[in-house]
Amino acid sequence: MISAKTIELLAPAKNLLCGRAAIRHGADAIYIGGPKFSARENAGNSIQDIEKLVSEAHIFGVKVFVALNTILYDNELEEARSQINNLYEIGIDALIIQDLGILEMDLPPIALHASTQLHNYLPEQLKFLEAVHFKRAVLARELTLEQIREIRNQTSIELEAFVHGALCVSFSGRCYLSHAIGGRSANRGACAQPCRKLYTLYDAEKKVITSDQHLMSLKDLNQSHSINDLVEAGVQSLKIEGRLKEVDYVKNITAFYRQKIDAFLEDRSDFKPASAGKVTVNFETNPAKSFNRGATNYFLYGRSKEITSFGSPKFLGEPAGLVTMVAQNYFELATTLKIANNDGLVFIQKSGESVGIKVNTSENTRIFPDKMNGIFTGAKIYRNYDHHFQQELNADLTLRKIRVNIEIGELKNGFLFKVIDETGINVTINQELTKTSARDPEKSKETIIHQLSKTGETPYIVSKLETNGTEKYFFQASALNAIRRNLLDKLTEFRMVKTTDNIINEPNSFPYPSKHIGFEGNISNRLARQFFMRHGVENPGMAFERQSEHHGKTVMTTRHCLKYQLGFCPKFGGTKPDNFSEPFFLNDGRNELRLDFDCAQCVMKVIY
Repeated sequence: MISAKTIELLAPAKNLLCGRAAIRHGADAIYIGGPKFSARENAGNSIQDIEKLVSEAHIFGVKVFVALNTILYDNELEEARSQINNLYEIGIDALIIQDLGILEMDLPPIALHASTQLHNYLPEQLKFLEAVHFKRAVLARELTLEQIREIRNQTSIELEAFVHGALCVSFSGRCYLSHAIGGRSANRGACAQPCRKLYTLYDAEKKVITSDQHLMSLKDLNQSHSINDLVEAGVQSLKIEGRLKEVDYVKNITAFYRQKIDAFLEDRSDFKPASAGKVTVNFETNPAKSFNRGATNYFLYGRSKEITSFGSPKFLGEPAGLVTMVAQNYFELATTLKIANNDGLVFIQKSGESVGIKVNTSENTRIFPDKMNGIFTGAKIYRNYDHHFQQELNADLTLRKIRVNIEIGELKNGFLFKVIDETGINVTINQELTKTSARDPEKSKETIIHQLSKTGETPYIVSKLETNGTEKYFFQASALNAIRRNLLDKLTEFRMVKTTDNIINEPNSFPYPSKHIGFEGNISNRLARQFFMRHGVENPGMAFERQSEHHGKTVMTTRHCLKYQLGFCPKFGGTKPDNFSEPFFLNDGRNELRLDFDCAQCVMKVIY
């Protein structure tokens, strides 16, 4: 179990390449999709690749969590059970799940993490998950600091919180819009992201309130300035979203948060990282240069209007300046940035849509793009592709090394060689060697230090080496090299031994927080239904995906409220308009969705 004094940086991995990048750039743990049944349908990985990742990660004490967090159908249960056993055999550290039917299986002693798809929002839910033997819960993104503190005060389950990346506008696991309008289920890993579409909002009489905006699209999460607050509230694992992101995103964002956490740790000796190895980054990290829709704290510090991205769901990039003049094949840009050839720029058309252009040539503030694309004087320019930064990432030589001390002592028939790493793991070798007096002890000492410090491509770097007077003897360089290799190989063997927790996955009948549950329970197979009935739920409903009629059902529940965003909420100082009548509707050109505002709970519901 992660100590309360430990902070874990958890990074995403689309594949083995991304996983290796996450390790090198400072992750304490990695989450990756298994071969099937992960909440990112297009991010599956073979057992063989995950096994390689586990081996490489465990050298640094980095844990590997595998996401098997979709709901399952009856004909998939046996394949899922077999996959879980295979993952256990290769030594993964935990399984992230949504489908509670998995707990009815004959599971190996594997740690279970409750996916955010279980909507881990209320203390009662977290208490239940802890009681049925979940080791960790991934918190709902909508929680405030005060709510997190309350959960921490009432439970001892490990808490994991998202700190960076895309936000689901709906409560996770409770969004059925994609399945309702297109047959692509978010709970099956196939979300089509209808929340990022253009919508028109109108009232009961079809009077338009606002039109052609991305009314359900949120900015991306960035809690890099809230690490102290999250840790103090009881969060033990800080999670970066992005299992569909490419390797450059993983490098930049993981290294950025590694630096933020290390800066926190420098001032807090009562906390420590969850893995080993010092990371030396050879580029300047900058989250603004990786895909994002703007930054928000979401609800961490309470409700704010700074959570939405109505203008565009695309990556605009960093602000670059304003267009001051437009000619036939170039424009002048007032900017403090150095715009380079091959940079990618974006501007917002007067219609509200974003348009991209590529810089062919840059002459100070005069920009010659590949096409003018209707650019106009006064247009606000963003840079969403920094060619020089990309070159730095391509040439990235970031290293992660575990610091070790080596000590030599004299024995009757040879020498003792000892290595101890930064976490306290140590290995000793007693080596029989013929003792020959050195002609030049100082030169002998130089040879010993030089040969034993040649760690090369290994995960180690020697920070201290004590010869303890053994330099009075002559050592052959080849013998020292062999001893060093043997010593570090044995250290690696020790570091890769997985520590086993006392994992209990025995079924019990601890009561579920509610005796009644509808399709929001996401029960899609016989084992899930059996699980809920075991825990006292009476006649549990089947999942939305298993229902034949979808019209009239709530397909999304969200803390994002259009009344609040448009200034209609009297609770927060808004004014109820007298020229619009409820209910309000959203329309994407093909589908009309009714809105229901539950002001007591401060949520908005979308009805199909």
